[in-house]
Amino acid sequence: MGGTVAVTFAVVAGPGPGLSGYVSEAGIVGSPYALAYRIGVLVLAAALLLLAAALPPALRPAAALLAAGGLATMLSGAVTCSDGCPLPPFERATVADLVHGGASIAAVAAVAFAMLMMLRTPAAGRTLSGLATVAALVTFPLAAAVGLAMLTVGRGALVSTLERLLLAVTIGWGFTTAVLIGCSRLRL
Repeated sequence: MGGTVAVTFAVVAGPGPGLSGYVSEAGIVGSPYALAYRIGVLVLAAALLLLAAALPPALRPAAALLAAGGLATMLSGAVTCSDGCPLPPFERATVADLVHGGASIAAVAAVAFAMLMMLRTPAAGRTLSGLATVAALVTFPLAAAVGLAMLTVGRGALVSTLERLLLAVTIGWGFTTAVLIGCSRLRL
């Protein structure tokens, strides 16, 4: 949760474009809250890696996807985008913009596919499988809507709102999954 709080603080407190911009804009070089944003993203990356390590052996495919998501999140936090975080097809992007954007997309995709692996693995149990099912049912349509809106509409309130909802669902799923796993271990 610490990573989420740091990133949210940087987005809300920062001088960025507010609801019409990407979350990543809080981390651009020169932003007074860039450090809080980057630390928050790296903490989220560590959380994904820790969640991957906490999963039982029967959930190794989901753990591998969470680990890949954690590494992609680290890359996203390490490579900042330029001012405005431009992305094609409506804006001219730098190599750093493409690396950051690609790493961010790969991170969310890896977490989304980890949800699918957990809902399809009987060893996940009813609670984790049910949680993954609900999260996937929300995540995949949101991800499709973000992608479609980025390609057809471009930057704006629609994409940024959908992006924030998608991130909230994936972070919420990861946090809740971690809590459930922790609670199940306490009962053992």
